[in-house]
Order: sequence, then structure tokens, then C-alpha cells
Amino acid sequence: MLRRQFIGNSLAMLIAQAFGRSVFAASNTLKVIVFPGAQNLSMWVALEKGFFQSKGLDVQLTYTMNSIELRDGLSEGKFDIAHSAVDNSVAIVDYKEKESVILMGGDSSLNELFVQPELNSLQDIRGKILVVDAPNTAYALQVKKALALAGVSETEYKLNPVGRTALRLEAMKQSKDNAAAPLNPPFSIQAKQAGLKSLGKLVDFVGPYQGQGMFAMRPWIADHQSVIERYIAAWILAVRWALDPKNKDEAISILTKNMKLDPVIVQESYQALVTPGFGLDKDAQFSQKGFDNLLSIRTQFGKGRPLEEKKLVDLSYYERALKSL
Repeated sequence: MLRRQFIGNSLAMLIAQAFGRSVFAASNTLKVIVFPGAQNLSMWVALEKGFFQSKGLDVQLTYTMNSIELRDGLSEGKFDIAHSAVDNSVAIVDYKEKESVILMGGDSSLNELFVQPELNSLQDIRGKILVVDAPNTAYALQVKKALALAGVSETEYKLNPVGRTALRLEAMKQSKDNAAAPLNPPFSIQAKQAGLKSLGKLVDFVGPYQGQGMFAMRPWIADHQSVIERYIAAWILAVRWALDPKNKDEAISILTKNMKLDPVIVQESYQALVTPGFGLDKDAQFSQKGFDNLLSIRTQFGKGRPLEEKKLVDLSYYERALKSL
């Protein structure tokens, strides 16, 4: 009887331990969605160099086709974390009326405005087609602002929303009717090789801009505070590693492995990423000036509802993660 009870208790303990391990594993497995592109260097470094693993995290990565898929996937719980233009987080709050929260910065957007080779100025886009991801968020609004500052109103051009950057480049290559599009590396470099023309960096046209960053839904954040801090700490370590000139050759190797493109394109992408004020921000810092400009642009062109800024951003997890390093 005692032996049977001992076996029963031991079996129960083994089941509990196994269940505990499975719960722990599940709680440390993160489903992350991003856009394809060189801006993912920090993500690829964190995976390749074991920064996530060192924090006990298993990151499962998905590449999105467009911002609508990303916003829907995050807000519906298919993904835990998104890295993309943080304006998408604001759009979830604005259009879906769900609580998405920006937790960390990333970059300026790395966008240049490309046009067909016969065009020479922003004014030349008047009466033509602007190719964008989605018409009411992020980089489409950034271009609208640049055009407005050049005296070109929204009624003077048409939008062609085709999706992510690769599709915007392809649309421009396939038809000269598609006159302009915002592009970032490596697609901006491929555009130059294809004979398309850059009119310049969008941040030079519109000023500081909080481009890519990390965001998640508030209910998920509340249940995963330790996980978030460990994730951000791993990300900061990856950014530091990626921006260290000593790691240039290996960083380019990681880009090459993940982008699978011509070495010239990869090297130029790397150079854009390490350009101060344009590429990856030090320690993935959040730009308040850039975010203020983003909200101003949304107010002017997004036609959304008034939002309470303090509910859109929570940097407390970032600050604790940074102090832990």
C-alpha cells in the first residue's frame, strides 16, 4: 500500500514537473511579426549570436505581407510582439480602438523617396501615382507630409496601396504610371540599380521621425512583464553588437545569410544601418521628437480620432531592461 502510494506520488510529481516545464517553455516562447528588410539586423543578430537564448527566450519569427496583416495579427492575438513602423501601433488604437503600446524605438524609418528617372522634384509627382503600403498609416503619411511641404496637396495625386516594400519596388519597375514610393534598404539600393531615382531621405524632408519600433497589446504586456524586459535587454545587446565597427564583417555576413542578395546590396544596406541619425538608433532608443512629429503628421493626414499620448507609449520596461545591462 505504501509502495503504491509512493509510486503514485512520484508519478504525480513527474507529471507536475513536466507540466511546469511546458508552461515555462510556452511562457518564454514569443511569436514576433516583422516586415522583411535590412532593418531586421538587430533581430537576426539576437537570434544568431544567442542574445535571446541567453535570456531564456525562444523567438519564432514571421514576415508580414503588409501593415494590415501585421496590425490584425497582433490585435487578434496571433502574434505577441511586432516590430515595424510604430505608427501601426497608433493605428491599432485609432482605428481598432484596442490598446496597443509602444515599448521601444528602433530607427528613423530608413526611407528615401524614389521616383521614375524622368522626375526631378516633389512637385513632379503632381498628377501622378504614389505607391504605398496602406494609405492611412506610417510611411504613406510621411510622404504626404513631404509633398504638402512642397506645395503638393493630397488631391493632386493618386495612391496605389500594394503592400510591403518589395511590392512597392516591383510596382514601380513594372509600370512608369507608378511614379513614386518610399523605399528602405535593401529595396532602396535595388531601386537605384534598376535606374530609379532617389529624391532624398524622408527625414530630411519632414524632420525627425520615430520609424520602426517594438509594440504589443496591453493585456499581453500585463501578463508578460519579465519576458518583455528580458526581450528588450537581449535586443539592446544585439543593437550594440550590430553597431560596433569591430563586428562589421560578421554583421555583413549575418545580413547576407538572411537577405540572400548580391554582396554590393548587402554592404550598402549595412552602411545605411550604421549611419547616425538615419539608421539604427543607439540602444534602440525611442525618439520623443520623432514621435511628436509622427503624431503631428497623423493629425494632419491620418484623419483619425484624438488620442491620449501617454497611453500610446510605455518606456518603463525599456528603462528597467537598460539598467539591467
